[in-house]
Amino acid sequence: MSDTILIVEDEQRLARLLADYLEAAGYATAHLADGAEVVARVRTDEPALILLDLMLPGTDGLTICREVRAFSTVPIIMATARVEEIDRLLGLDLGADDYICKPYSPREVVARVKAVLRRAGTGAASPGEGPLALDETTLRVRAGRREVELTAVEFALLAALHGAPGRIFSRDRLMDRIYRDHRVVSDRTIDSHVKKLRRKLAEILPEQDLIHSVYGVGYRYEVRPPA
Repeated sequence: MSDTILIVEDEQRLARLLADYLEAAGYATAHLADGAEVVARVRTDEPALILLDLMLPGTDGLTICREVRAFSTVPIIMATARVEEIDRLLGLDLGADDYICKPYSPREVVARVKAVLRRAGTGAASPGEGPLALDETTLRVRAGRREVELTAVEFALLAALHGAPGRIFSRDRLMDRIYRDHRVVSDRTIDSHVKKLRRKLAEILPEQDLIHSVYGVGYRYEVRPPA
């Protein structure tokens, strides 16, 4: 695997702008504008991370992501210009590591790249790691010597997020995870559970916010270093 960020984007000016910001942050970059070239490139020279646009000439981003995941675990950040596509991307379970919606700030892209690479590396938070320890038999969660008891729904919600650090979960996906009987509940129900869960986690870990809102999409669990 190389240390290069592969930018797959058919808008040349945007690709150049992303490359400038990434290179200023210390990354090497490569660029492909045609989706049909991506899989072969990854097979012969796997990058450190792929910034993958959804709408591409040749082969679309969804197909590319599926084909790459058949042989590689290279981190992938998918981008789309259509907010309504995000829920579809999440629901497809394509194996992308993050999603970002256009128009975006190049600085935000650099921050996302750093976060995904950090999670993929030795400093990444992985299931079972980080400040929390979950005990399914007692529905308790511990941070050091402090612990708090959760409701069954709150525990299932935390377990889903904690089990895939950094992954964005839509509200619909979280509903499927915590309500096995597929009952119909509103988005506000999930938001209410998250609010209560955050309040309880703050009792044992007041210095960290581990459950982060992703505007218009859902939630993710992520351990972030202190500011």
